[in-house]
Amino acid sequence: MGKLRIDVLGTAFTIQANEDNEYLEKLLGYYNRIIKDVQAIDSVKTPLQVAILSGIMLCDELYKEKQNKIAMENGTYVPMEFSPDNEEIERRTLEMLDKLNQVL
Repeated sequence: MGKLRIDVLGTAFTIQANEDNEYLEKLLGYYNRIIKDVQAIDSVKTPLQVAILSGIMLCDELYKEKQNKIAMENGTYVPMEFSPDNEEIERRTLEMLDKLNQVL
C-alpha cells in the first residue's frame, strides 16, 4: 500500500492506495504532463477548466485504447494515424473546449 502527496492546480492532499509509491508517482507524473499540455491551450484559463479537460483527455485516451484492444481481438484494428476519423476527433475536441468555456 502506497501514499502519494498530490499538489496540483493549487490544491494539495495525500491519498493512500493499493499500489506502491513508485507506481503512484509515475501516475502523478503522467497526469502532470497532461495538465501542462492543457495549460498550453490559450482558451483554458482556470484550474477547474484545466482539471476537467485533463480528465476528459485521459478518458479519451483510455477509451481509444479499449477500442483498439477490441478491434485487435476482432481483427479489425486500424492504427490511429491511418484512421479517417482524425479530423473528426480534432473537431470534436475543439467543440468540447468551446462548450467548456461557455459553461465555465
